[in-house]
Amino acid sequence: MAHTQIFHFHPGFTPSKTNAAMVQAAAEMPGVEVHKVYDAYPDSRIDVAAETRRLLDADRIVFQFPLHWYSTPSLMKEWQDQVLTYMFYIKPEIGARLLSKPVMVAVTAGNVPSAYGPGGVNLFPLQDILKPLQSTASRCGLAWSEPFLGYGADKLSEEERSEVASVYRAKLEAWIEQMPPARRG
Repeated sequence: MAHTQIFHFHPGFTPSKTNAAMVQAAAEMPGVEVHKVYDAYPDSRIDVAAETRRLLDADRIVFQFPLHWYSTPSLMKEWQDQVLTYMFYIKPEIGARLLSKPVMVAVTAGNVPSAYGPGGVNLFPLQDILKPLQSTASRCGLAWSEPFLGYGADKLSEEERSEVASVYRAKLEAWIEQMPPARRG
């Protein structure tokens, strides 16, 4: 069975509700594995070899996280610096094995959609804020997919969180069906 690997980056400063609902919805899907990176590395000491193996073993890759100050959570940036630098600069023959693997970003943001764009407090659309990740994916030879965007994450009712999780699961299911598995590393 094809394997979709979700790398979940959430520092848990406050109890996550929306991301937790999304993780639960995804984890129930066959062929989907959720790797909670902050739980795996509470001391921020990343096992580069293990993370490299997870990337190589996956047929599809998802990076799920809450937006933090127009960027990724700090451990996700550290993960990129360590794992991707190893794979693409120190051992490029390993990084080459990711070529054409589908990747999707699933991000939650605390504000409403209208806050992200001209005239909004955040000035730029969320898709523009994610462009550095799209550039990183391109540099790594990954096949970028349309991201999942969850807005107002910290303001949602339980019913709204459940709806976001259902929409996320449906997007994952459609994406998995349309994206053929890439060759494994």
